[in-house]
Amino acid sequence: EDRFVESGGGLVQAGGSLRLSCAASGFTFDDYTIGWFRQAPGKEREAVSCISPNDGSTYYVDSVKGRVTISSDNGKNTVYLQMNSLQPEDTAVYYCAAGWNVDPVFGCRAAQMRDYWGQGTQVTVSS
Repeated sequence: EDRFVESGGGLVQAGGSLRLSCAASGFTFDDYTIGWFRQAPGKEREAVSCISPNDGSTYYVDSVKGRVTISSDNGKNTVYLQMNSLQPEDTAVYYCAAGWNVDPVFGCRAAQMRDYWGQGTQVTVSS
């Protein structure tokens, strides 16, 4: 059973923007840390950003700080990732994931998200 429906990926030119959405179902959204992760071909999956929908705490990997904003709409059980000033190195499959009892700042790592993962959405940035 899919717990996440991700959307918003696509092809964009360098400098452009995309907004990814991750709609969750089947679990108590507020009890989890929700994160966005990405995996480029031949590379390991890495954290992009995490949020606690309960208290709004957030984490961003250094490479996206100032360009990316994570937010949550608890009424819709949805987490968003607004990405601006996209660069070719941002090209990857982007996944959302949930981890129960995970610190959103210090625990924002793929290995910590043991509960639910989405199917991923492709983001391609052309130069």
